[in-house]
Amino acid sequence: MISCHFARLLGERKLKISDVARDTGINRGTLTRLYYETAERVELEVLDQLCDYFGIDLPELLVRSPGKQVKTPLPD
Repeated sequence: MISCHFARLLGERKLKISDVARDTGINRGTLTRLYYETAERVELEVLDQLCDYFGIDLPELLVRSPGKQVKTPLPD
């Protein structure tokens, strides 16, 4: 399972989703899905922008941990 620490990063820096959307130009809906960890896919450009914005590396934003992982069969 992959977890996103976007909500934690916002809390630590006392920022709102709207602040990040305004400062980065990333769609607010995309940021909201990252905040609530409901995003099913994220553009690499968005991840890169967030890492730049927060001054972090990708492992500080996204973390893969063993656990509830839904296995979907590969298409034939």
